[in-house]
Amino acid sequence: MNYLAHIYLSGEDKNIIAGNFMGDFVKGNQLKDFSPEIQKGIQLHRNIDRYTDTHPIVKTTKAKLTPVYRHYAAVLVDIYYDHFLAKNWNKYHPTPLLPYTLDFYKTIMEFKDILPHAAQNMLQYMIPQNWLFEYSKLEGIQEVLNGMSRRTSFQSKMELAIKELTLHYNEIETEFTAFFEDIQVYVKENLSA
Repeated sequence: MNYLAHIYLSGEDKNIIAGNFMGDFVKGNQLKDFSPEIQKGIQLHRNIDRYTDTHPIVKTTKAKLTPVYRHYAAVLVDIYYDHFLAKNWNKYHPTPLLPYTLDFYKTIMEFKDILPHAAQNMLQYMIPQNWLFEYSKLEGIQEVLNGMSRRTSFQSKMELAIKELTLHYNEIETEFTAFFEDIQVYVKENLSA
């Protein structure tokens, strides 16, 4: 799952949202540097990633990409799935996507002082370009793929991955929809535990 899905799956608690958002930027023992409420969000992020990586539907989507993109296939699945979440947002949340993303940016800036430096740096690009909203458009996904390709140290070819998305569009959307039903149940159980 990529940023939009992690944020959505956090629910309404600002601490969980902030922790889940920064989950990729907090490594190992750094978890203890945060309040218990933020830790809960970071742990939720890790649990979502673990669940996603082992889910059979996600593995099916990933298999379409692995021959060309190898270990970047998992990253591409996350981006594709965020596209389908953004595209179909009104099925999942009563607040339209644009105001939802703007509210998230206000919320995350309340936590700016505790965000890891890499997360703060990324927000300098994410907010003005409104990545989360742009995920809803294929042009926005292409921009994300271009940026990721530039940042990889090896020739990832991620800038070309829009081709597989459009080629398998309906099939991947169906896979996302089925998977997202499962992960919402998993997260609800995880948060109530």
